[in-house]
Amino acid sequence: MLGMGPPGAAEATPLPLGPRAGQNGVMQHTTIDGVHLRLARPVELDSPWVGRSDLMQQLLAAWLVVDPADQPLNPRLLGKPGVGKTSLAYAAAAHLARPVYLMQATMDTRPEDLVITPVVGGGGKLDYVASPLVSAALVGGICILDEGNRMSEKAWASLAPLLDHRRYVESVVTGVRIQAHESFRMCATMNEDASTFDLPEYIHSRLQPQIYIDFPDEEEERLILRRNLPFADEKVLAHVVAFLRRAHAAGESFTVRDGINVARYAIKRQVQADRSGPSGTGGGRTQEKSDVRGRQKKSETGAGQNTSATHGGQKKSEARRAKKNNEMGEPDGLVLEAVIAILGDQATPYLGGAGPRLGPRG
Repeated sequence: MLGMGPPGAAEATPLPLGPRAGQNGVMQHTTIDGVHLRLARPVELDSPWVGRSDLMQQLLAAWLVVDPADQPLNPRLLGKPGVGKTSLAYAAAAHLARPVYLMQATMDTRPEDLVITPVVGGGGKLDYVASPLVSAALVGGICILDEGNRMSEKAWASLAPLLDHRRYVESVVTGVRIQAHESFRMCATMNEDASTFDLPEYIHSRLQPQIYIDFPDEEEERLILRRNLPFADEKVLAHVVAFLRRAHAAGESFTVRDGINVARYAIKRQVQADRSGPSGTGGGRTQEKSDVRGRQKKSETGAGQNTSATHGGQKKSEARRAKKNNEMGEPDGLVLEAVIAILGDQATPYLGGAGPRLGPRG
């Protein structure tokens, strides 16, 4: 049963943690070798996976057990920040109808943070709190260790026996050994950037297979934006998708998460302009237009110094198209302003020269 551990592993007291958790029998407290532990609560996220179904199948296959002698694998999900690694892991866990625990790794994560932490409770009493990882291991849940390659080797070393055939972890603080439930599953998400540690080889070999998550294709990006911003104007989403495609083609690391933030801010500015009306804060908007135009011109000038004459002609053509779009009332300028505010001037060349339009619609 999901809420119970293997014989001898823990004497559990199941307590409900809300409708879903209660139905699944997820426990809130347990006692191991006389040590009373308070468990972390599972998370519930509105985070559906929109994208390649083969990635979902790869992750589910890694967690599959095909024989009593078989063991689940501990996959690592690798990709740039914002491509949906955590969303994929959560959706796969939800597909298995298991309680999900999210453990955020940082450069400051200590071994005891991953296992059991002592805290001072009411009346000065010392309580022991199990980490989300250990809580998942005890109840047979699924743990997502987020941004795992931000942890040091010292932190990873404490998890080595949990990630191989032994499937247990030891707490130095309490002196107890925690045997993982047979239904326990784990994966680690890892970013492709410079602010991470290299995994030690003995951990690298325990986090297999590697599942690489790349940028979504154009239609998937559109669906993700629509899923997260159901109230958005279709023209705004189209401009954001076009921006992301140009950025991807140029090798930039802007992701659909950036696109969601850009579109969200552009929509807020549009609604703000609508409510102000033509006579609202006209002087301020005129200055904003001038500022955005000036920053765009500066960005395009800098980009033009590093491009060919052919590229310069293309930029002029795109600028003419953007001017026409503005005259037609298309929201190029709102997206441009949002890109500058969210991502900085260096991102504006990938909008194709869009100009500002901060007045009310219609």
